[in-house]
Amino acid sequence: MEPEAKARQNIDALLEAAGWIIQDRLDLNLGAARGVAVREFPLKTGEADYLLFVDRKPGSETPWIQKLWIYDLRTNQHFTLKTNPMRYEDLQDFVKCYNPESRHDRAETEQFRAFSYDELMQRDKVSLDIFWLKDESLEDMENLPAPDVLAAEIVENLRAALEQFGGIVEDLGGE
Repeated sequence: MEPEAKARQNIDALLEAAGWIIQDRLDLNLGAARGVAVREFPLKTGEADYLLFVDRKPGSETPWIQKLWIYDLRTNQHFTLKTNPMRYEDLQDFVKCYNPESRHDRAETEQFRAFSYDELMQRDKVSLDIFWLKDESLEDMENLPAPDVLAAEIVENLRAALEQFGGIVEDLGGE
C-alpha cells in the first residue's frame, strides 16, 4: 500500500474513532451525523484533503458560533498509559457537563467553562491552550510525586512515544 493511502487510512480511523462520519464528496450527506468529514473536497484555492462539517456547516471566514465550551480534565490529574490510565469513570463529570441532549442549556462549573469568540481572538496567536484552574502540584512542592515516580512516568511516556514513531516509520515504508 502506498504511504499516502496508508496515511489516509490512519486519518480515517482516527476521525471515525472520534465519532466523525467519513464520506466521499460524491456521496455527500451532511445529515448523516453531527460531524461529517468529506474527503478530497474542491475549494477555490485547490483541494482540501478533508473538509469537516459540524452541524451541516463548513468552516467559514466568519464564525458560526460565538461561544466555545472547554472542559479541563488535565489540571490536577496525572494519567499515564500504563500505571494510571484514564478510565471511563474519569469522564463521567464531562458527560454530565457537556449535556448532549440539551447543549444550549449548559452551565459553567469549576472544570467546564465557556469562552466567547472575542475572548479567544484576543489570546496570543489565538491559542486554545487555556488554563483557569490552579495546578496544586505547582502551588505546593509537597504535593509533587516522588522523584522515582516522576522518572518512571517520563520513561513510560518516552517508550510510548517511541512505539508510536516506530509505527509511523513502518507505515511510511521505512525500517
